[in-house]
Amino acid sequence: MTGFIHNITFAHPWLLLLLFIVPLLVVWYIYRGKKLHPTLSFPQTRYFSRLPRTPRQSFRHLPFILRILAIILIIIGLARPQSSISRQDVSIEGIDIAIALDISSSMLAEDFSPNRLEAAKIVASEFVEGRPNDRIGLVAFSGEAFTQCPLTTDKTVLLELFRELKSGMIEDGTAIGDGLATAINRLRESSAVSKVIILLTDGENNRGNIDPLSASEIAKKFGIRIYTIGVGSRGMAPYPFETPYGIQYQNVEVKIDETLLQQIAQMTGGKYFRATNNATLREIYHEIDQMEKSKIDVSEFHKKTDEFRPFILVAIILLIIEFIVSHTLLRVYP
Repeated sequence: MTGFIHNITFAHPWLLLLLFIVPLLVVWYIYRGKKLHPTLSFPQTRYFSRLPRTPRQSFRHLPFILRILAIILIIIGLARPQSSISRQDVSIEGIDIAIALDISSSMLAEDFSPNRLEAAKIVASEFVEGRPNDRIGLVAFSGEAFTQCPLTTDKTVLLELFRELKSGMIEDGTAIGDGLATAINRLRESSAVSKVIILLTDGENNRGNIDPLSASEIAKKFGIRIYTIGVGSRGMAPYPFETPYGIQYQNVEVKIDETLLQQIAQMTGGKYFRATNNATLREIYHEIDQMEKSKIDVSEFHKKTDEFRPFILVAIILLIIEFIVSHTLLRVYP
């Protein structure tokens, strides 16, 4: 991407202070005119109003106006106006990011507002909107895993697929290893400058065919960095249960395998985070956003060109016209 910026600057801007002499010259001209042309009082001026105006009367101020304009242009020229062109060549290398999101039934717990899953979707969507130069994909997992959206730069489509995610789409459970393996499969052939998985879960690995640590070893071989987020308050959390009498809430113990999530992050050069509410979850995504910046190369080119010549040239022309007018049209004959 190339951009051009045009600016006008002055090499000697302090010389522009000389423009303050222009109003002084105007005041002096008016004062001098009154001194050189004394006034006479007449009882009636109707006779004089019928007299035709001569060219000398009509253009008597023209030489002074031309001289003032020439002085202004000369002062601007002495300040050396310069036009500068700045060119920026920007090359952007984006990051490929796969978000692996737990959609198991435990994500419906309401220690987050409105619940863990909706809070995770909202904050992740904000993260996506702030990464315009990156390809981002979405993997969902519970008892098994699937790709909700492959890597894409089309944020509109991705955000819509985020909104469509809900618990119960697939068999319940928490298959962390399968979720990681699916995300790795989306990234393994990527040629991006950086490849990242953001894994978010609120439970312990209890389903699936792939061991999470084995999946982490594979991610490491492909140069994929994994950030893990454990979601859930500490202690107990209100969870909605369906009963014949409607939805009823019961406090359920929060069980997150933090040791496993820490190992996954450490093995791949990532980092583990614990989110206990909406605010900390948003802070975590902000921290990841700061750590994983797209690579932007900027090369700049600057060129300055002196633009004083047109000002001086026009000033000379005005002075020549002033000289001609003063010695022809406004010449005083003896």
